[in-house]
This record gives sequence, structure tokens and C-alpha cells, in this order.
Amino acid sequence: MTLAVILVGLVALLLTGVPIFAGLGLASVVLMLLTEGSIGSMADTVFGKLDTGLLSAIPLFAFMAHIMIRAKVMDDLFATAHTLVRHLPGGLGVATVLSCTIFAAISGSSVATALTVGTSAIPQMARYGYRPHHAYGVVAAGGTLGILIPPSGPLILYAIVTETSIGALFAAGMVPGILLAVIFALFCVVQAARSDTLAREPWAGWRACGRSVLRSFWALSMPPVVLGGIYFGIFTASEAAGAGCVLALAIAVLAYRNFGLRDLYDCAFETVRTTAMLFMILAAAAMFGHAVTIMRLPADLVEMVTGWGLSPMAFVLAVMAVIFVLGMFLETISIILVTTPILLPAMIQLGINPVWYGILLMINLELALITPPVGMNLFVIKGIARAPLGAIIRGILPYVLLMMLGLALVLLVPELTLWLPRALGFGS
Repeated sequence: MTLAVILVGLVALLLTGVPIFAGLGLASVVLMLLTEGSIGSMADTVFGKLDTGLLSAIPLFAFMAHIMIRAKVMDDLFATAHTLVRHLPGGLGVATVLSCTIFAAISGSSVATALTVGTSAIPQMARYGYRPHHAYGVVAAGGTLGILIPPSGPLILYAIVTETSIGALFAAGMVPGILLAVIFALFCVVQAARSDTLAREPWAGWRACGRSVLRSFWALSMPPVVLGGIYFGIFTASEAAGAGCVLALAIAVLAYRNFGLRDLYDCAFETVRTTAMLFMILAAAAMFGHAVTIMRLPADLVEMVTGWGLSPMAFVLAVMAVIFVLGMFLETISIILVTTPILLPAMIQLGINPVWYGILLMINLELALITPPVGMNLFVIKGIARAPLGAIIRGILPYVLLMMLGLALVLLVPELTLWLPRALGFGS
């Protein structure tokens, strides 16, 4: 009962518009004062949580993504994807999904993916006869892949909170991410095959495809270098992020030659602003986790779950339902940092694999990005297309069902998540 009251109160506080770090921090201070009469122990907690080398990967991956966006690498990526698949029914939709998949493996951000791909894709899809809501749906849904396909900022946060191997989580996200991309692409093909208004383009030919891929060679080299370095033990996650930054700078300056000192300053400024926000939220979440631990709420939750006799699958299903509802009102970082410290002891008690659960959580958080009233990708598309929110929601509804299908597949077949980490030696 106490746990429910605290969570409801915290959600209500965040829904008032209070910044996430302020809401978590305020709730933590109140809880500590009520239980211990002092907040002196929180300083050590915050320092301990932030004093970890893995956190350096967050600003480095963000900096890498800002460089690639600023250098307009996405224009070539989208053109290449379009050239390769334009002859298919719904070729532009498939190209949009393919572009989102590749860019997700560069940026690690769903909002950045939807914004960057959507700026190129939505006008093109309108030109070739796509109904507006179809275009909005595929861009918003494709953009969500940014938090599942590595490198992913939310996955890094989850790894820090749960002390799980970031390499294992990155590997675990690959197959489900590609699976969702294939489901989205197949839906675009089926949707287009049933339409008689979409223009079909001829096959571009091997030579044109080869030239197009060659033009995007440097952009396509980013994911293999960064992720391959992690998976084959060449880099740690933080070192891979640093190597990615150096490679992104080299591509922008030497290959694209459209990146100057002013661009470097702007990228650094945006990175610092984003990182400062995330670290403040992480510090506040550490305070909240410390407060509820002092109150023995996680231990009480474990005892309650044990008393109910829930199976691991029943527990995960219940948690997924709760997180789906929370996702309608809170953004992804809040959900990870509020729920995970409380649920982790119960997961350990029930023998639930944290890597498998982490990927289920990410897919559910992808749903949070496209479900009203607070789906961030919906507002990104609204900003790009200046379209009514109702049309965007209409376009996204089929993809909500498709993502639920993907979530169900990963839930019922854990090996979709765990096979690759095990094959790469992460021992999941």
C-alpha cells in the first residue's frame, strides 16, 4: 500500500510539469526526512552512482550523433535506402524503415531518428501519393527503433541502474530491433499492395545501387566500427563511443567537408546540455532509489510477490501492463529510473534474466514514444509536418499493434533476445 501511494504521488507530481529531476529529488527528500529525519546519506549515494566510467559513453554517443546529424549524413542514407528498395510495393515506406534502422545504429536516439528521417521522408512520401497518415505512422514507428538498436542511451541507463553488461544488452537488442524493422517493412509492402494510388518506380539497376551504396560508405561504416569493436572485445562501451566520435569527426571534416568550428561548437553545446539533463535525472533517481531502499519497499515488494506465488511470466506480464500505462504519461527515462530500482530485487528473487527483461522494457518504452497523450515521437512528427495530432495518431495505431506483436514474440521466445549475447560470449 505504501509503495502504491508513493508511486501514484510521484506520477501525479511529474504530471504537473515539474522537471523530472526536481520531482524525483523532492520526493526523495520528503521520504528521507520522514524515515530518517536527515538527508545526509544522499551525498554519498549520488557520488557513488555518478562515479562510474560507463557514464562517459552517454555524452560521447550523443556527441557522435550530433556530428552525423549536423554533417547531413542522413540525406545520403535515405537516398541509398530509396535506391535499393524503391521498386518494391511501398518502396518509400520500406526505405524509411531501413533509414531509421541504420540511423538508429548511429544516433541511439528515437527522437533524433524520427526528426532526421522524417524531414527527408515525409515530403517524399507525399510526392509519391502516400496518404499523409500512412507517412506519419511509418516515420514515428521507425523512429522508435533508436532506443532498441544499439547504441542506445536508455539501454546504457538501464545497464547502470541494474549493473548489467552493456555489451550483453547491446547484443540482445539487435535481433528484436531487426525483427521489428522487418515487421514494419512488411506492413508497408502489404499496405501499398492493397492501394491503387501509390506510384511504383522501376528497379534502379545494379550500377545505380552500387554507386548509391558507395556514396553512403562512410555513414554505413559507423555501426560496424562502433558495435563491432564492442562485440569483439576491441573496445569497452566508453572507448567505442570515443572511437565513434573520432570517426564521425573525420567523416564530417574529410569526407563530407561541410563541418567547421562553429558546427563543432554547436554539437558540443547540445551534447553538454543533453548530458547535464540526463545526469541530473540520474542523480535524482539514485536519491529516490536510496530512499525507497531505506524504507524497505523493494524488500516488501519481494515478500509480497513471493506471497502471491506469481510465476516469473505472470510477474513480467503484470509489470509490462503497468509500464504500458505509465508510458502514456511519462517519458522513457522517468520510467526506467523510477520503476527499475524497485522491481530489480523481485526480478532477482524470481530468477528473471535482467537482459531479457531490459529488452522487453525497451520495446514497451518504444510504445510509450507513440502512444498519446505524451508520445514524444507524435510531437516530433507534428512539428515536422504541421499536421493535426488526430491524423498522426490514426497513422500510428497499426504500428502500436505491430509493436505489441513484437513484444509478445520476445516475451514468448526469450532466445530471440538471449541467443546473440550468448553466441558473442557475454554469458546471458
